[in-house]
Amino acid sequence: MEESSDEARVESLSAITLATNDMPRAVRFYEALGFRIVHGGANEAFTSFALGSSFLNLTSETHDPIRFWGRVIIHVSDVDPFYRKAVAHGLEPQFAPRDAPWNERYFHLTDPDGHELSFARPL
Repeated sequence: MEESSDEARVESLSAITLATNDMPRAVRFYEALGFRIVHGGANEAFTSFALGSSFLNLTSETHDPIRFWGRVIIHVSDVDPFYRKAVAHGLEPQFAPRDAPWNERYFHLTDPDGHELSFARPL
């Protein structure tokens, strides 16, 4: 049966785009975490990383930062080894992996532009 327009629904999240004022620094940060570039790069105004079937995009911005809070939650195959990889690359997570009452193991890391990232796995 074909869906009518009033039965249309959201299927997935395609991408999240974050602003950076230093693309080379931001690309180094995400590459250290193992993110794979599929478009752009350190010397480009727009860079896209593959995250499973979704994308994390970076766009170069020169205006003052917008002061709103948000968090990007990224599921990983295993939280603890991913945490160790981040620390081994000199990154400083906000806390060690922990189990949450909402049945998720996670830790937080802030990227060089102040975007909060949560790396998680359902328990």
